[in-house]
Amino acid sequence: MTETHVLSPPPQPPTRRWLRDTGYALAALPVALAALVVVVALVGAGLGLSVVIGGVFVLVVGVYAARGFAYVERRRLAALTGRAVPEPAYLRAGAGDRFWRRTLTPLRDPQSWLDVVWSLVGWVTGTAAFVVVVTWWATVLGGLSYWLWSWWVPRGDDDTGLAELIGLGDSRRADIGLISAIGLAALVTLPFALRLAAVLHASLASVLLTSRAELQGRVARVEESRESAHRAEAESLRKLERDIHDGPQQRLIRLGMDLGRARVQLADDPENAARTLDAAVAQTREAVEELRALSRGIAPPLLVDRGLAAAVAEMADGQPIPVRVVADVPPELPLAVETAAYFVAAEALTNVVKHSGADRADLTLGVTDGQLHVTVDDNGCGGASAVTGHGLSGLRERLAGVDGQLFLASPAGGPTRLRAEVPLP
Repeated sequence: MTETHVLSPPPQPPTRRWLRDTGYALAALPVALAALVVVVALVGAGLGLSVVIGGVFVLVVGVYAARGFAYVERRRLAALTGRAVPEPAYLRAGAGDRFWRRTLTPLRDPQSWLDVVWSLVGWVTGTAAFVVVVTWWATVLGGLSYWLWSWWVPRGDDDTGLAELIGLGDSRRADIGLISAIGLAALVTLPFALRLAAVLHASLASVLLTSRAELQGRVARVEESRESAHRAEAESLRKLERDIHDGPQQRLIRLGMDLGRARVQLADDPENAARTLDAAVAQTREAVEELRALSRGIAPPLLVDRGLAAAVAEMADGQPIPVRVVADVPPELPLAVETAAYFVAAEALTNVVKHSGADRADLTLGVTDGQLHVTVDDNGCGGASAVTGHGLSGLRERLAGVDGQLFLASPAGGPTRLRAEVPLP
């Protein structure tokens, strides 16, 4: 699986931004007026007729119309900003809801009423944005071209030009110079005026139409992060249980059997008893080594006592291959971040030892742009993948619990690089 990067879009030329702001602001007024007329007519009629059954249906239609105009405005916002705009999760009727509850579901949704409010007040900022854009463009185009078309404008003896009114002379050249200067000043300030007009209208639309969706998205991400953390912890416990059952537990059972056999042999065959006891001692050492290896998958006390760098260095020293550790991290990090980073390092080195065939590895810890980076490089055979059910998939779950990300670059033939990014609070 190769690592992919999301590249930032190249900077756009200024003229494209001007045209985008202009189009957004010019369309603001007709869209807002259409929303005002349609929604006011339907919602007003629905409220007025709400004493009868038909009025309720008209009110619901009005709310749906407001939703439609809100959808159009969100698409316009996306075109203006050049990025996706959060879509609200509208309240939906339940499978077992009766007719009237299903019919009135849009009226119980707070976002629906925010859409209605937008339809009622959007024309205010839409009108302001429209006026600013039309005024500035008219001043720029008219002022800078005044020298050309002003010669065809008939002037009588009693005509008073703008230059004469402010005391700059009564000649046509004075008028051309002044109005051209005004056009030039409007051209210089045009980008700021267009941006102001677009932001003025877009800010109100963003507050009413996307802010609640953003909040819903953050809540959903927090819930998913919490669920990912729970799944990762549960998977770690299941893995630990399997490893203990398959390793130390079996050795301890064999140790008990060896000690029982040695006790029987002790009286009749001391030499065999001694050999059995030697084997039992070897089993004890191997069980202790396996328990130490398993303990590396559990956050050690050293992580709490001396921090992430010391814990990772101690864990790397216990690997069967040389591991070079470069750590440049603050001495105190949030415990959740340190624990996630430690597990990433431990699991990555375990996979290197078991599957890569590498004879060395590099582990780097660092903080950049408010994120903790954990990078593990090896010179193995490559071909690693984060498929479901494997250790790397579990790392994704664990990192998701702290809003982190996992990147893997492992072409066939190697080398392999695994990088985890954990945001710091």
